[in-house]
Amino acid sequence: MGQPVPIPDPPGTTGRTPLRDRLTVPVLAFGGILMAVMQTVVVPLLPSLPRLTHSSAGAVSWMVTATLLSGAVLTPVLGRAGDMYGKRRVLTGALSLMTVGSVMCALSSDIRVLITARALQGAASAVVPLSISILRDELPPERRGSAVALMSSTVGIGAALGLPLAALIVQYSNWHVMFWATATLGAIGVSAIWWAVRESPVREPGRFDVLGALGLAAGLVCLLLGVSQGGQWGWGSPRILALFLGAVVVLAVWWWQQLRTELSLVDLRLVSRPRVGLSHVAALLTGFAFYANSLVTAQLVQAPKATGYGLGLSIVETGLCLLPGGITMLLLSPVSARISAARGPRITLAIGAAIIALGYVVRIADSHDLWTIILGATVVATGTTFAYSALPTLILRAVPAGQTASANGVNVLMRTIGQAVSSAVVAAVLVHHTSLIGGRPLPTLHGYLMAFGIAAVVALIACATALTIPGDATPDKARGTDGRTRGARDEALEGA
Repeated sequence: MGQPVPIPDPPGTTGRTPLRDRLTVPVLAFGGILMAVMQTVVVPLLPSLPRLTHSSAGAVSWMVTATLLSGAVLTPVLGRAGDMYGKRRVLTGALSLMTVGSVMCALSSDIRVLITARALQGAASAVVPLSISILRDELPPERRGSAVALMSSTVGIGAALGLPLAALIVQYSNWHVMFWATATLGAIGVSAIWWAVRESPVREPGRFDVLGALGLAAGLVCLLLGVSQGGQWGWGSPRILALFLGAVVVLAVWWWQQLRTELSLVDLRLVSRPRVGLSHVAALLTGFAFYANSLVTAQLVQAPKATGYGLGLSIVETGLCLLPGGITMLLLSPVSARISAARGPRITLAIGAAIIALGYVVRIADSHDLWTIILGATVVATGTTFAYSALPTLILRAVPAGQTASANGVNVLMRTIGQAVSSAVVAAVLVHHTSLIGGRPLPTLHGYLMAFGIAAVVALIACATALTIPGDATPDKARGTDGRTRGARDEALEGA
């Protein structure tokens, strides 16, 4: 019990052709890009949604918060379910929920329906860790590194593509058309994955840890709700303090429960090992540093020219400023894979974090000219490519094959928490540094530069953390497909 076992080919995977095998990587990458696009498309709508839905700005903000919360909760849960019940099955289910959410958004203008639909779309956050796990199980070692690097980069590629495309649709068509477009792409993605992707033969059977899933969900909701709403409700308000206290208590009890459960949702003994635990810490720090780039760049270039630094760009033009970074991520993902193969993924991660810090140095040196703003943002995107490509490779080399989806799910969760904290910190900094321009309080350039400086420091800490990660285990040592139980494989890994 608890050991990876081979399974027969499920319906739809027999009689495969070389074409299907060649399309496995691009089809999974399409799913990852689609997930990132889904998270981004609502951004151009946010200023207009209170009028379009006849609701308050606070209510509209929940269209972002609901996706963040559900994605954070469901990513590790669906990752564990994928390890147990089949990764392709859970992957298509997650994309199907995203597609249903898009259809609901396309059909309704009721803010309650829209928030519910966006919560459903958060399930798509599990696409990347599930896809990476499939790639580990299905691809030969010589193809695995570049495929995993590409899969990791889809987060930035999709975000860079989604913003300008969504802005164009919103500007020249009815806003519901945007969700019909994502629904159509989602249906194509589900069909393509079911047709082209083989169900992974590696599973870790057992009973699903329902109590652990509920405990993790409650703790994460308290934590992330407090982080995301602290600026609006007040960091010292009773509600925020109660949420943070609740998060500490619930997660402490959850940790205790996980250590005493034989087949737990998250194998905390594995997480506590330096090779895995430090990779998760680096993911949190990198998520923080990366996200500040998108947040601050979008606001800075759209600021009125009367501020003395703003360029007064439209949302479409803003998206185009971030597009070079997305293209860079696509082109450099193979380079990242080659560095990881030659030097190890922890060196790639350290290089990526250092490049992110360098990008913010460029931003601090000059944030007036459009070309230097684009250059700095692209340098940050370059560093993010190396870092995000290295993180899943570190996890793949350090955990048994039967736990790759759940372990990568936790790693993506740490990135999400880092992004949520980054959003809160950047908002607090910009709110604290404002001046009245045309009767409106707007952030000062000093506030933006301070945000860049904080992100650069966090990136350097991520670089130092990467260098402290112990030397990589070889894939053969970490694979864990020799029929041993989880405990036996853990003992072997500890000595690796």
